[in-house]
Amino acid sequence: KEPVDEDVIKAIRNEQLSSSTAKPSILTGEDKESTAQTKHDPGAGLGFTHGFIASFSVIIVSEIGDKTFFIAAIMAMKHSRMTVFSGAIAALAFMTILSVFFGWAATIIPRAYTYYISTALFAIFGLKMLREGYKMSPNEGQEEFDEVQADLRKKDEEFEKETLMNEVESGFKRAPPRQVLFMAVSRIIIQAFTLTFLAEWGDRSQLATIILAAREDVYGVTLGGILGHSICTGMAVLGGRFIAQKISVRTVTLIGGVVFLLFAFSALIFNPNS
Repeated sequence: KEPVDEDVIKAIRNEQLSSSTAKPSILTGEDKESTAQTKHDPGAGLGFTHGFIASFSVIIVSEIGDKTFFIAAIMAMKHSRMTVFSGAIAALAFMTILSVFFGWAATIIPRAYTYYISTALFAIFGLKMLREGYKMSPNEGQEEFDEVQADLRKKDEEFEKETLMNEVESGFKRAPPRQVLFMAVSRIIIQAFTLTFLAEWGDRSQLATIILAAREDVYGVTLGGILGHSICTGMAVLGGRFIAQKISVRTVTLIGGVVFLLFAFSALIFNPNS
């Protein structure tokens, strides 16, 4: 046998080594490029953040001094604050999710149309709030508070009459204390849920949530809306009457109008398809 040249053996080994490492290096480069594109996508987190901030801000300026705010405040004066908060926030969270669904369903329409229509509606809402705030009396908050209080007092009187009639028919039979407590708590939660849901239906904040969900990130709008409602409802049950007396609803309405207009103008800066 002829001796094999050592230089030939080294050349073959180097060629095998380079061919075995070439493919992984190419794949690794592709993976790095794909990962870099994913991590540095400029629109990845912007949509969620913008939707969250817009929804949170709109709810705050729309709900402070609103009818749902005073419902929670007045009920918390007579009942457990946590019970009232639970019923009210359950209604508001459900309403937020429902409104976001309505807005998301509107995305079957081309995005450019829904984007600019929603922007125009936000501008209209802003101008309307500025007009309402300008014409609003300084005591608007107290007047709204008294109106809601009278309405709730009337409902309580009707419930007491109905309860008394039921007791007369049943022969004044006493239920066990635990059952009485459960029925009382359930009634308060149901009342807070029902009154809040009905007051919120068709309200400006619901329409604003639908509009935002049609053009913004739905997760950001949902979380921002629920957080905004939680803060407003928490403020209402903790000190709604004090807040109503110290904070001017007229001022909040004017600020709300400015916020709506700012988000309308900011929407014109972004690309509808971004």
